[in-house]
Amino acid sequence: MAWQSPIAPGISWYQATVGERPEYPSMDGSRDTEVAIIGGGYTGLQAACNLAANGVPVVLIEANRFGDGASGRNGGQFGSGQRSWPDELEDIVGFEQSKLLFDIAEGAKHYVLDFARDHGIDIDYLPGQLNVAHKAAYEDDYRKSVAAMNERYDYPHISFMEQAEARERVGSSHYFGGTRDTGTGHIHPLKLLVGLAKAARSAGADIFEMTPAKSIRQSGGKTIIETPFGTLTAKRVLIATNAYIGNLEPVTAAHIMPIRSFIGATAPLDNHPHVIPGQEAVADSRFVVRYFRKTNDNRLLFGGREAYTADTPRDISVHIRKQIAEIYPALKDVEITHSWGGSVGITMPRQPFVREVMPGVMSIGGYSGHGVMLANYCGKLYADMVLGRQDLLAPFARLKVPPFPGGASLRAPLLFIALSWFALRDRF
Repeated sequence: MAWQSPIAPGISWYQATVGERPEYPSMDGSRDTEVAIIGGGYTGLQAACNLAANGVPVVLIEANRFGDGASGRNGGQFGSGQRSWPDELEDIVGFEQSKLLFDIAEGAKHYVLDFARDHGIDIDYLPGQLNVAHKAAYEDDYRKSVAAMNERYDYPHISFMEQAEARERVGSSHYFGGTRDTGTGHIHPLKLLVGLAKAARSAGADIFEMTPAKSIRQSGGKTIIETPFGTLTAKRVLIATNAYIGNLEPVTAAHIMPIRSFIGATAPLDNHPHVIPGQEAVADSRFVVRYFRKTNDNRLLFGGREAYTADTPRDISVHIRKQIAEIYPALKDVEITHSWGGSVGITMPRQPFVREVMPGVMSIGGYSGHGVMLANYCGKLYADMVLGRQDLLAPFARLKVPPFPGGASLRAPLLFIALSWFALRDRF
């Protein structure tokens, strides 16, 4: 029987095509280690893999199964740079820092592809990404961003698409121009996650599933993590829970908010060759982004419904099919073979949250839908920091990421009001 995650509804197309996921044991008694990691997504597993490969004792605990969180259920798109366009980020942090963050993101892109190749992980990589404008008024902004990336960010792989080209490449008359990026692509995220867990264990990391962290405290210069199976004591700790922080650590919880996001996979579109004929990934200009792509077996994977409460719709596919039909009217009756969802961690400025929240305790997350590259690389960069190598986490730590307003009781309602307003604005 297919595994049904307790934290994310639906059986994903990724789960249906990855084969049997290896099962890992729960922690069996108290342990003492050099580095403890809470969270078994991309960030945590990359940190564990890189630390163990360099001889550092490391224990990782995951509350559910590896792949149940966003790392195993996301849209699979890489993108280029950070979540914001480089010239937009430049207006906030200045050119020097914006260029540094762009270059780090390029390093992230190459790191993930190299990691998969070096460890023999077939991640179903397909090249190309289209970013398209759902309003004609956004075309000039896209042109300016392309020019900035070409001329000042030394990135020649992106070009502006006029309306006719955008509509041909997407296969829809819904959009008004955009960008085409041939220097990036999209992957099968769960295949990467499964391969990453195997690599971490092979490197010597002790990794445990179904082992939730119940509390975290400090005593005698060490950090003690309580689990149902004993305590985990370490000199250093990485909190890599992202959207699933819960009440474990209040600083992280104040800065990273979970929202629900849902994806559907159609039956193979053999009779609809006009739909993304180049098999690129697509993301549009809505604040509530619609992101979709073709798989290597010719399906359309479509994500576009965010929910700002913990609620899950009774039938995810109904909502996904409606949004598909707005872009592709010919697919209004398309079969949705798989539909699924889960929580994604976002921050107020949609930039990663990187901070030492207690002495020796680093928290990393809040990738805000841009985590396929960044989550992997930030895990690797955390390991580099522990090993005394170049600290490329520091530029992220310098970003001004404020807490969500309202405190514990009002954060969620205020976010619901604010993001619902942005979603309404997308329609006009």
